[in-house]
Amino acid sequence: MTTVPILSPVTAPCAWRGDQLSASREWIYYLNGAQINELEQVGRRFVADDPDLRTVTAAEYPLPVTADAITGFGREMDSGRGFVLVRGLRMDDYDDTLAGAIFYLMGLHLGVPMRQNELGDLVDHVIATSDKTLQDRSALPSRVRDRLPFHSDSSDVVALMCLRPAKEGGASSLVSGATLFNEVLRRRPALAPLLLEPWYFDWRRQDPDAPADWYTSPIVSWTEGVFSMYAGSGMIKAAQDYPDVPPLTPEQLEVLTLLDDISQEPGVALDMDFQPGDIQWLLNYAALHSRTEFVDHPEPGRQRHLLRLWLKRETGRPLVPNFGRHVVMDRTETRGDAESSSSGHFTITKAAIPRRDWGV
Repeated sequence: MTTVPILSPVTAPCAWRGDQLSASREWIYYLNGAQINELEQVGRRFVADDPDLRTVTAAEYPLPVTADAITGFGREMDSGRGFVLVRGLRMDDYDDTLAGAIFYLMGLHLGVPMRQNELGDLVDHVIATSDKTLQDRSALPSRVRDRLPFHSDSSDVVALMCLRPAKEGGASSLVSGATLFNEVLRRRPALAPLLLEPWYFDWRRQDPDAPADWYTSPIVSWTEGVFSMYAGSGMIKAAQDYPDVPPLTPEQLEVLTLLDDISQEPGVALDMDFQPGDIQWLLNYAALHSRTEFVDHPEPGRQRHLLRLWLKRETGRPLVPNFGRHVVMDRTETRGDAESSSSGHFTITKAAIPRRDWGV
């Protein structure tokens, strides 16, 4: 006889609702003049030096004026609501390279940047270079204009910097993993324990160079009193294409559908209309993210354009074994000729330019 664990609602700060947070601005941090001046000064030195992004360290580019604020961003991710939006950079004074340098520098002070694709890029671009839709399985989510389902990325921290917003739509959406779990527990308590069991996730479509087609992870880690979620129904359902992956049970399909449905209910998610220079720092274990469908400006130089970082971060967060995409590589590991220094975008002057011939 199977023993069903007795579960209780999550009551930590990471259990929030969007309609509650949207009534305040407590989740927005406004940089002050001294912090902005420092970030600009050090950012310009970073551009002039143009160091190798794979090996440069935070210690080489200290930010003493901004250090306390950056520590606070990390604390909010690790043990608070799980995210913070940073605002105030003077984007009218920057080109994309300087903006990218400031973003990367802050990232270095919050964690270790990670490779994001088979090309080894440490700075990725969220920009619609393709007219595909997500109905096409070859579409890259970061390069299309569709609304994205809520999901987790393959890192401890995912960060986005807005260079230019869309003409219409394109809001960044977050939903609390703890709130989703609490709602499943309230509505269908018999299904909630399934989220603590291992699930099969598609690896091949996330990384064409992956050494295997799939990996497994629980959707929920709840250990030592700390709740975390790693989810994405699309990645789970795509893994069903592999013959060695067991078929999803009716109960598993039901709880996946329930998670997706709850995330779309009014008031559950928090939508952010990015302004140029906004930076969103998000702990992947605390909240899932998405975006709304958008319409671009017709001029290429005015397209919706975000920069993205993935970070490894020592959060002190206890996690059950093999949780999340625990199989990812760090920024110094390489695969094949595509990652050689001659072809890779491993300096900020190269990395700030999107690859328009990739992901289309």
